Amino acid sequence: MSLILPQSFWMRRLWVILSIVALDSLTKHWVLQNMLYGESRPITSFFYLTYVRNTGSAFGLFQDSNMALLALAFIILGVLAYSAKSLVEQTGRWGYWALPLIVGGAIGNILDRLQYGYVVDFFDFRIWPVFNIADSAISVGTVLLALGMLRAKR
Repeated sequence: MSLILPQSFWMRRLWVILSIVALDSLTKHWVLQNMLYGESRPITSFFYLTYVRNTGSAFGLFQDSNMALLALAFIILGVLAYSAKSLVEQTGRWGYWALPLIVGGAIGNILDRLQYGYVVDFFDFRIWPVFNIADSAISVGTVLLALGMLRAKR
């Protein structure tokens, strides 16, 4: 029995993945074209656009580990693709939406690492590390997956 979800699962969610990758790429392109590295622009009293280059992982951990993190991202995508059927069966609707969010976000950041050697981050709430749309998609997808697993255990 294959653990891999049928192609139709991914085709029906391709619009989610492509939307995340496109929106992430467009916003990063805007930052690269309109902001200087390190520049910070206030949007509100608590929200800024701040152009940061992240050569590490989430929260700026493991700085200057671009190639290792790139390899790790590909491994995680492979594991997710292989275990997707099991995850969706276990988590139901939660996993159904979590997987394309995580995959879309991972692809967005992988593209940055391949093209620039770092990830472009720009959302800055000053109480949290600077992040981007891909990071948000990965975070929301991970929370949905965790909630689905918690509900499945009940």
